[in-house]
Amino acid sequence: MEYIRGRYSWLIRPLLVFFDLFVINFLAFYSFNFNEENLHFFSSAYLNNKHLLYIVYSFLFWMFSTSFISFYSVYRYTSALNILSLLVKQFLIFSILVYAFIGIFRSVNIQAFITFKYLTSSFAIIAFIKLLSYYMLRAYRLKLKGNVRRVVIIGDTEGANELKTIFLQKKELGYKLLARFSNSKAEDITGNLKESFSFLEANDGIDEVYCAIDELTENQVNEFVKYANIHHCNIKFIPETKKLFSKRLKTDFYNYLPVLSIQQVAINHDFNKLVKRTFDVLFSIFIIVFILSWVSVLLFILIKIESKGPLFYKHKRNGINYKEFNCYKFRSLRTVKEVKGTYVKQNDNRLTKIGKFLRQTSIDELPQFINVLKGDMSVVGPRPHMLSYTEDYSKKIDKYNFIFRHHVKPGITGLAQIKGYRGEIKNDEDIINRIKFDNFYIENWSLLLDIKIIIQTTLNIFRGQEKAY
Repeated sequence: MEYIRGRYSWLIRPLLVFFDLFVINFLAFYSFNFNEENLHFFSSAYLNNKHLLYIVYSFLFWMFSTSFISFYSVYRYTSALNILSLLVKQFLIFSILVYAFIGIFRSVNIQAFITFKYLTSSFAIIAFIKLLSYYMLRAYRLKLKGNVRRVVIIGDTEGANELKTIFLQKKELGYKLLARFSNSKAEDITGNLKESFSFLEANDGIDEVYCAIDELTENQVNEFVKYANIHHCNIKFIPETKKLFSKRLKTDFYNYLPVLSIQQVAINHDFNKLVKRTFDVLFSIFIIVFILSWVSVLLFILIKIESKGPLFYKHKRNGINYKEFNCYKFRSLRTVKEVKGTYVKQNDNRLTKIGKFLRQTSIDELPQFINVLKGDMSVVGPRPHMLSYTEDYSKKIDKYNFIFRHHVKPGITGLAQIKGYRGEIKNDEDIINRIKFDNFYIENWSLLLDIKIIIQTTLNIFRGQEKAY
């Protein structure tokens, strides 16, 4: 039977929100006697229809409370027990808010029972519709093969096999397993890991890719992340062990199997991205117009006097979701060819005299504000690594933490840099601490933190802090 993809399932959540708001306000109109005699704080001259006041109040606090407990975050793998738990939590929270409203604006002694009756009636209807839509969707997936998610599993681990069993046996969840890839010789394997990339590119409409991350190299993980980013599909990770995971990854449970996905941290929320991008653009324009414009002319002359070659030096770096981009600097070396796996050291014989000064003062980084304007980088964020080092560093860092770092745009400066972890990586402790501070920044981002890091970076430069090569 032909499977039908879930093209319109995204409408269910806003429809449920609208229905719930309608129920709590419609029943309030008939349950409460919104007249002027029972209101203490408002006169008829101020507000004739007191029901409008409750509509505004209930709308604001319903949306606030449901957002707080993720009341509408119900997915195909969510159990009915979890839905009942959400209903109980929302009932308790909203009941407190409603009684608070009644206590402030009405006579509590005559309204307590009516309020309780209103709340129980409202939530009985809301619970009925919520559970009805839940089970109707499951029946639609099971009987009519609709609302389907097309998925691919990468790996042949115990967790991958358990997930395959869930997809094949629990048809009501609506997952269609297209293929499974691994380098193992199991009978149900579609092909090896190399063939998986050809399959993904040849098949449009894949919704989710599940990777048994312990079976993959860092390069392979990077490729799957890139694919998911380009094709706008979800990528999730299957852990091999039942260990505790940090808040850097969101853990969902398919039956009792944990499945990890990169969580939407505050820095990646739409509003925060707009704020950060606006700040980046305005700050970059200021630097380019008032500093880079005349510094470039001066450095062009000085650099050309000492050595032949271009003013700018560009090198490949990994950006957000491992996307490669050309990162710009003022040229500080006699050569423009990047030597694989080689950082510039403090007494590097490739350095020019002006280049050494540029690196000590971090002036060589100024052209990266062009990268910020282009959207490849941010003013503040994790520093981008050389491509040749990405694989090496990932072997020293837990893969989940390393992937998390690449979920945001890299920065010209960052928290790790002002803490002293800059430039050349001399030992394992350097890269471990750099990742630690980078992840702390991502999890605790705010515009004030960005400004603080920029100020501290500027102070470090003016104090003559020697750059870690």
